[in-house]
Amino acid sequence: MRTRPLGRPWRRFLALLGTAGLALAGAVALPGTAQAANILTNPGLESGSLSPWSCTGNLGSVVSSPTHGGSKALAGAVSSSDIAKCSQSVAVQPNTTYALTGWVRGSYVYLGVDGGASTWTSSPSAYSLLSVSFTTGASQTSATIYTHGWYAQGTYYADDISLDGPGGGGGSDTQAPTTPGGLTSTGKTSSSVSLSWNASSDNVGVTGYDVYSGSARVLTVSGTSATVSGLSASTAYTFTVRARDAAGNTSGASNPVSVTTNAGGGGGTGFKQAAPYLFEGWGDPPAVSTVMNSTGIKWFTMAFMLDGGGCNPMWDSSRPLTGGVDQSVINQVRSAGGDIVPSFGGWQGSKLGANCSSASALAGALQKVIDAYSLKAIDMDIENTDEFENEAVQARILTALKTVKANNPGLKTIVTFGTSTTGPTYYGNRLIEQAKSLGADIDVFTIMPFDFGGGSDMYGNTVNATEGLKNKLKSTFGWDDATAYAHIGISGMNGLSDQQENTTPAIWTQIRDWANSHHIARLAYWAVNRDRPCPGGGVVSNCSGISQSTWQFTSITAGFTG
Repeated sequence: MRTRPLGRPWRRFLALLGTAGLALAGAVALPGTAQAANILTNPGLESGSLSPWSCTGNLGSVVSSPTHGGSKALAGAVSSSDIAKCSQSVAVQPNTTYALTGWVRGSYVYLGVDGGASTWTSSPSAYSLLSVSFTTGASQTSATIYTHGWYAQGTYYADDISLDGPGGGGGSDTQAPTTPGGLTSTGKTSSSVSLSWNASSDNVGVTGYDVYSGSARVLTVSGTSATVSGLSASTAYTFTVRARDAAGNTSGASNPVSVTTNAGGGGGTGFKQAAPYLFEGWGDPPAVSTVMNSTGIKWFTMAFMLDGGGCNPMWDSSRPLTGGVDQSVINQVRSAGGDIVPSFGGWQGSKLGANCSSASALAGALQKVIDAYSLKAIDMDIENTDEFENEAVQARILTALKTVKANNPGLKTIVTFGTSTTGPTYYGNRLIEQAKSLGADIDVFTIMPFDFGGGSDMYGNTVNATEGLKNKLKSTFGWDDATAYAHIGISGMNGLSDQQENTTPAIWTQIRDWANSHHIARLAYWAVNRDRPCPGGGVVSNCSGISQSTWQFTSITAGFTG
């Protein structure tokens, strides 16, 4: 059963570092004077893209608010384990003084140059100007400018960053990096393609890789992998990659790789959804734009819609249905080309299914949420003794789902419930049987294969549980294998479960690949809030308890196509 881990977000002790001096080894002449010209590229993020800035942990994004000047700014979504350092390398002249300035906002925001001077401020409610100067070494031809926040101190913002001084030149570095090799596609969805390639080398150093779709540069990254999102379904794309160095030298194009994105749906219910859970009331909620930009994920299951009293739907029983943080996040998801499915219920709290007096009253509550957000799908997370183990409430929920489905053509209905290692329990079987007898026409039956005392083989137990569900759907509805799979969803728990079961990224990839090969309808997990590393951290709300990359489970889930 899904629970909410009780661990509280931990906070790293903040050690404020002093300003480091820039070594001037080998300097024999007086420094030159910087000319008043900003040599940074995309200094105010007005292009709408991060390029050529690159950010650690893929935690950087371009936002429209708050800005200092223009319409865009840089946001760094720091975590408990990553300061979201965003940097740009530029060509500079030796033995020259440069002035670095930038407008920043947030708790403990830094501005500086790698290996040299830096400065910081704390200005959480308004933009503040940071300034620092540095002098290049006698043979220095490149400098890496950066801004970053501090561990667990919240998202910071930076805008209108300027490096005033003469640009590099004089032909001191004219050697281009080697051409990247081995470009391959590592995954795809209906709207994204994931790529990886072999690293290039350079006489000075590779500073980034530009990813091209045809002749258009679509992404710039610092590592050797990327996910290109915002693509059209069932469309062929050809990608290449070029490496570049700090002097602006660019390699030749890699081998091309052609990829056709998946269809947007089709088969069975015509419904395919990769939608991990996201909870705005718990677990240091991440910046959704950062997660989407970093992973290619498009759908989220938003938790939890509960009863605010009197059969009145509210987020987590305490946040308004509209006009609050949840709506703000939904707007951000949709503006980025994605969508959400709200999850009603969960393990604890005051639930609409249990507290609304009748199926018609519950249907009315569901309709309020459907109308508020023009929903395409809703998820009923049926758990605990008040809903899952109460046959009358099960029937109330299923009848309400039947009603709203009839009143909202095209609406997809999902029920999510716990399972044993071999398939549905007594109450899970009862739920499926009631759905059949009531003619509820449920689109997706999603099981939660964790916290079932399943031992160490989380892949094997997940497959066995799903096969047990398939067999129950076949025997209840008279479906064949393909139709049964097309009505199945899997919702796992990343990292450590409450019963210390461990679903690693490798295991979740196996589960995702199995789900794709059997063409099930839905893949989710609990929760994006926990999709951050904290090996040995136990079962807590804002990290997985294991070693992983930030947003790794979400990236894997984004590769689910059904």
